Amino acid sequence: MRLVQFLTEANERRVALVSDDGNKLHPLANTPSVRDLALDAHHLKVSLTELAGERAEAGDEEYAAVIASNRLLLPLDHPDPAHVYVTGTGLDHLGSAQARDAMHVKLAASSEELTDSMKMFKLGLEGGKPAPGKIGVQPEWFYKGDGSWLVAPGHALELPDFALDGGEEPELAGLYVIGDDGEVLRVGFALGNEYSDHILEKQNYLYLAHSKLRTSSFGPEVLLGDPPGNIQGTSRILRNGKELWSAPFLTGEENMTHTLANIEHHHFKYANFRRPGDVHVHYFGTATLSFAAGIKVEAGDIFEISAPGFGAPLRNPVVAVPSVITGPIEVVSL
Repeated sequence: MRLVQFLTEANERRVALVSDDGNKLHPLANTPSVRDLALDAHHLKVSLTELAGERAEAGDEEYAAVIASNRLLLPLDHPDPAHVYVTGTGLDHLGSAQARDAMHVKLAASSEELTDSMKMFKLGLEGGKPAPGKIGVQPEWFYKGDGSWLVAPGHALELPDFALDGGEEPELAGLYVIGDDGEVLRVGFALGNEYSDHILEKQNYLYLAHSKLRTSSFGPEVLLGDPPGNIQGTSRILRNGKELWSAPFLTGEENMTHTLANIEHHHFKYANFRRPGDVHVHYFGTATLSFAAGIKVEAGDIFEISAPGFGAPLRNPVVAVPSVITGPIEVVSL
């Protein structure tokens, strides 16, 4: 089952169930948001799938019309964006068979010869998938901002004038709501474009934190329940209406060095990440980048990320954003 959030032509927020054929949206009664639906399901001790099915109304909306008029919203949000954490994990994907072979050659080097990135990848390879009930090695972790750094499907990802690059990252995103007593409630999964500055990161890995402070997007649909273990998607860049670049990408646990549960544990083990009512969006990493193929993204390009089972593709254009700051920021002493 897949859900979306969208605006009606009267500018009213709605949550809807996507029809099996992907053509219709069936709005849910008495459901102002997916976050509220998740908390209601938790309070009623029923599954999201069960509650969404019960609330589906007889009427429907044309999904294509909603997309064409750019009325899609993020499939999970919070009325106060400050209560959304956007985070991620990297160095946790095996990549293609060719990439795996090359990786094993590099890992055969002595520990002293491995870069910090390769050491982190090796840690996950050796200890990222613990036995059930056990805790594995912790993965890389980074912060991308709060909910104000997120843009809805169809809306523009920003390319700041100080950025060296703005590159797509096709990923699986985990969506969560925190319950009244700090319970971690997994709403589901969505396709995501984590979008980062790869040239900045390449200059020095210690610039990773800066490179991640960019807008990002996920959706348009949230897939309820567990995702497939082997997700084979496609990432594309369109320029002037034509395909500039395209490549397959692999994700899901079968293509990762960590289990989703292990990544979730090492994020939510921090008590401040279990604050009742908060929303968490966590990007699970990728092994496919147009940057690695020598592509230089330009303002006006359109990213498109799709994968079977996740419904409509995630599309976002890129827009250049001039800085309002023309010199050093003045800090006023009080």
